[in-house]
Amino acid sequence: MMRGTAMRDGASAPVHRPIPEEVPVALVYNGSTQAVMMATPHDLADFALGFSLTEGIVTEAAQIRDLEVLPHSTGIEIRMWLSPGRAAALARRRRMMSGPVGCGLCGIDSLEEATRPLPRVRDGLQLKRAEVTRAVAELSSMQPLRDRTRAVHGAGFLQPGHGVTLVREDVGRHNALDKLIGALAAGGTDATAGAFVITSRVSVEMVQKCAIAGASVLIAVSAPTALAVRQAGEAGLTLIARTRDDGFDTFTHPERIKDGDGLHVA
Repeated sequence: MMRGTAMRDGASAPVHRPIPEEVPVALVYNGSTQAVMMATPHDLADFALGFSLTEGIVTEAAQIRDLEVLPHSTGIEIRMWLSPGRAAALARRRRMMSGPVGCGLCGIDSLEEATRPLPRVRDGLQLKRAEVTRAVAELSSMQPLRDRTRAVHGAGFLQPGHGVTLVREDVGRHNALDKLIGALAAGGTDATAGAFVITSRVSVEMVQKCAIAGASVLIAVSAPTALAVRQAGEAGLTLIARTRDDGFDTFTHPERIKDGDGLHVA
């Protein structure tokens, strides 16, 4: 709880508000720091695994041989030890990333890496229009930290016929998605079996994380950037944005979305 002063209708009064924590989290691989991200200190093992997967540091959870979360007076350190092959691969592409909240590309070492080719996502997933329109409300109902603070993003996993089944939250939209991806991998859930739902705008790195994880549909509350739309199209990803109770905008590959009669949405 943090103390403040509420000013309403010409009057003021002291208030105590729940505020989310935002702390530096260092991701350390085999003794060397790879990244320092500002994050909410919840579900940090999920965050570390998801970050490792979406950054290409590992390609599967088993390649992280050990993981421990160590609090310090100045932040939190997540120490990971990689399998020999992945440790050698990381040593060949060492790069430093110092990422404030909302900055998903800080520290990359070339312009080409910012728009790197993405894997082509699989076909096969089908969603009904009603499942898409309900997804944002379902995600919202599963965000306890957001309910208390009104200051965090959420990322959820939507499974056809089951709704949103898993949610992670963080002050950073990239972190929330990494936490979700890590939680899915840790639980042995195949990301290709569902769609990702996010509370933020769709920047290119959100599309990149989605495609690398293997999900073929990304549903967002807010609008996408032009680059995000282009990369989603190239990756075969269905990009849905401006999602509300009464509808949504589909920017790429609408063939995965059907109306209530099983017909494709044009």
